[in-house]
Amino acid sequence: MPLSNSANSNDNPSGIRKGLTRYGDAEFSLFMRKAFIKAMGFSDSALDRPIIGITNTYSDFNPCHGNVPQMIEAAKRGVMQAGGMPMVFPTISVHESFAFPTSMYLRNLMALDTEEMMRAQPVDAVILIGGCDKTIPAQLMGAASVDVPVISIPTGPMLTTTYQGDRLGACTDCRRYWAKFRAKEIDQTEIDAVNEKLAPTTGTCMVMGTASTIACMVEAAGMSLPGTAAVPAVMAERFRLAELTGRRAVELAKMPSEQALTPGRILTLESLTNALTVLHAIGGSTNALIHFTAIAARLGVKIDLEAFDRLGRNVPVLVDLKPSGMHYMEHLNEDGGLMAVLRELRPLLYLDCITVSGRTLGEEIDAAPVTRNRKVIRIAQEPIFPVGGLAVLKGNLAPRGAVIKHSAASPALLKHRGRAVVFSSLEDLALRIDRDDLDVKADDVLVLQNAGPKGAPGMPEAGYLPIPKKLAQAGVKDMVRISDARMSGTAFGTIVLHITPESAENGPLAIVRSGDIIELDVDARRIELLVDDAEIARRLAELAPPAVRLNIPDTGYRRLYQTTVTQADVGCDFDFMVPAATRSAPLLKGK
Repeated sequence: MPLSNSANSNDNPSGIRKGLTRYGDAEFSLFMRKAFIKAMGFSDSALDRPIIGITNTYSDFNPCHGNVPQMIEAAKRGVMQAGGMPMVFPTISVHESFAFPTSMYLRNLMALDTEEMMRAQPVDAVILIGGCDKTIPAQLMGAASVDVPVISIPTGPMLTTTYQGDRLGACTDCRRYWAKFRAKEIDQTEIDAVNEKLAPTTGTCMVMGTASTIACMVEAAGMSLPGTAAVPAVMAERFRLAELTGRRAVELAKMPSEQALTPGRILTLESLTNALTVLHAIGGSTNALIHFTAIAARLGVKIDLEAFDRLGRNVPVLVDLKPSGMHYMEHLNEDGGLMAVLRELRPLLYLDCITVSGRTLGEEIDAAPVTRNRKVIRIAQEPIFPVGGLAVLKGNLAPRGAVIKHSAASPALLKHRGRAVVFSSLEDLALRIDRDDLDVKADDVLVLQNAGPKGAPGMPEAGYLPIPKKLAQAGVKDMVRISDARMSGTAFGTIVLHITPESAENGPLAIVRSGDIIELDVDARRIELLVDDAEIARRLAELAPPAVRLNIPDTGYRRLYQTTVTQADVGCDFDFMVPAATRSAPLLKGK
């Protein structure tokens, strides 16, 4: 096509003509762009098509994304079948176990990377391929800010295998066997043998951890095609879905701008409510609440934690997966995947929400095949847990809220009063938790301070404080544990997380001392420090200002992070990324 037809004659440029580099001469900019892209062997015919960007989050440090190269090839096939031009571009790749100090520290950086790569390059639609915990949230945060048509497809969960007849899955069983090892129930040889079996294929954790939770919520919210949440990473169906995603991306790119299915159109109050209803119903990860709070905030929607808690009181846990249940994601897939869960939740959902397929959620549920012999999905009348998997707590210890995954907690500890055993930092925890002279009893409350978004920094998954070794060896399996940290969605136990404000912001958690009495009452949604108000005020007044205690460096990403990251109740995003006009109306009204 002649160059003269390209640049300024189109008010809504697309394809190779979109977002021309600013040389001061649009015609020259297009001339240069076409000259350089032809170095890759492209013809004018190939360039005269909708351009579909495909994110490349593969890394040798990210085994959860080990199938991404094959998924990219499948997506490219689909794009070309539908008449588009696939263009793969990289973003940073973040893996939970390979990111120092924590993957959450890098989530916002990945969101910025994804957003700016989408802005900078001539893409008419983008396929977001992500998997391990923070990657899909980061991608959707970036996409929400750009608001171009996107379609998400997760890498999918691993398959399981067995060890001595015991079916294993990362990483709930990682924690279960590590606890046995700490308690000297198994030896080094056995824990090494288990280590070989826990992650037998590429893919994300095959329990209802954060990655699986997010995949389910994204499908429920309408940002991915039906079936994409549960199909294992190594199955052929995963790659067929990637191909189908590629075809659909071209259709999205060809839609008139006034009809475009962008994140801003799909992620409405109602569809976000659907996603958070699913979070309760699958016994999902506490991390997912932070991530979807951040995604919603990018779109000007404020999630109200108390409304989220009220929503959960009417939503039963229906999925029998670890850590709230017994089974794994491959079994959920065999039962019909998320659509089968949504069929049971139908009366609780907003069915008219449009999805990235172009159909409503109700239409997708109706079209999904019915699996009659089910293993892990319960009917609503026979739930695995009577109310939603997460509860929001408040009290003088958490004025702006805290979260507990009570579906994976010990029922006997959900109402508990105990003496605090305080660890002032991650380093203090590592130094003292296994000492024989640690003053701790089974009915005490373990407290970790300074592990929040700013304090750690990065709010690491340290909320799963290990049982002190001497108690573990005495047979103690669970204790009440509280912190301003996060916990992996694969973890279990009576663990209070995301205490807000965090210790580093001089929240009340910062002034808890060993020997103080803490009261937890999940039914009443309360977490209280049983110290009189005057003493609390006196202790808070003694604290140095947060800026002094944090010792923030003068330069670098850490300075950006610690000076701008928000608290857990508003998503731990950078404050400058959240629109000032974020709506304050409660999000969750339920049905």
